[in-house]
Amino acid sequence: MSELKLMKGNEALAEGAIRAGVDAYFGYPITPQSEVIEYLMRERPEERTGMVVLQAESEIAAINMVYGAASTGKRAMTSSSSPGISLKLEGISYLAGAELPAVIVNVVRGGPGLGTIQPSQADYFQSVKGGGHGDYKLYVLAPASVQEMSDFVEDAFDIAFKYRAPVLILSDGLIGQMMEKVVLKDQQERRSDMEVIESCGDWATTGRTNRERNIITSLDLQSEKMEARVHRLMKKYKQMEKEDLRYEKINCEDAEYLVVAYGSSARIAQKAIELAREKGIKAGLLRPITLFPFPKQELFDLAGQVKGILSVELSTGQMVEDVRLSVEHKVPVEHFGRTGGIIHTPEEILEALEQKIINNGRIRHHKTRESSIL
Repeated sequence: MSELKLMKGNEALAEGAIRAGVDAYFGYPITPQSEVIEYLMRERPEERTGMVVLQAESEIAAINMVYGAASTGKRAMTSSSSPGISLKLEGISYLAGAELPAVIVNVVRGGPGLGTIQPSQADYFQSVKGGGHGDYKLYVLAPASVQEMSDFVEDAFDIAFKYRAPVLILSDGLIGQMMEKVVLKDQQERRSDMEVIESCGDWATTGRTNRERNIITSLDLQSEKMEARVHRLMKKYKQMEKEDLRYEKINCEDAEYLVVAYGSSARIAQKAIELAREKGIKAGLLRPITLFPFPKQELFDLAGQVKGILSVELSTGQMVEDVRLSVEHKVPVEHFGRTGGIIHTPEEILEALEQKIINNGRIRHHKTRESSIL
């Protein structure tokens, strides 16, 4: 039965995984996502659905366990935070190369290095530009609420199995730790072994059946075969761009200025454009829900309407590069961000919009919270 609960984002994601009929979770604790594995251990989903939950000896072990489980056609997932995802990148590249469906969750913390346990969005490049080695991409979903932390688990697995590709849910410490009301979906039954064979038997290692053996690998020593594999992957990514692009537009119909933000930054930016409207500034918000595929065409079209664009991120500027590429120099594009675990306020975003875009930097900015606008 669906039900309404007050939950942390990390807890909602974990409960969403149970209710989505996930077969296995392999993880390792790291702040600020440790509640995912803690919740799963406490809830004992092996008794509710038969779901396997295992704390691996390391992040590297966890991602390779996901590789093994995904090879059998099962729904397997893992979660971590920034340094842990870096350790998983080799395994993620292997998943992409072997064309295996799996879900990875990154609850981002500040870096580089060990950095801070506070929220950040500085893993954007790592997430949408491949991250690991080789020519591959991840389908990336960016939740902006506790509700989406829960809902996106099922969505991610649907995409993963549609394309036989790993999918990343890119959250951050703010969304993972905050508490909101969430409507939990009805419990789905895990697929039976026969259902797995029927849906994945043409590629998965499902045991002896009346077919040729399936071999899971990302290795092709013959150059022509490796090139064909890479081209097959690129074809999938083009299909994702055509069929599974997701974004949200708020107050864009008459907007003269545009803010682009995702995840927790989009929540704060939404309040900022409300404040802008109260001052008579016609501001709108474009929120990419998928960071890959990125809403390039929508941004290009809006660039023909607005006078300038502000990219708002919890970083020193990463997504702003994709915004600039998308609009092709049609209008000015500037960046505003905080880093080190500091979260920007709606007032700071509005001030940055006025200074950097509307007034084109002509007004000297007074310091806000002992930091200048970046």
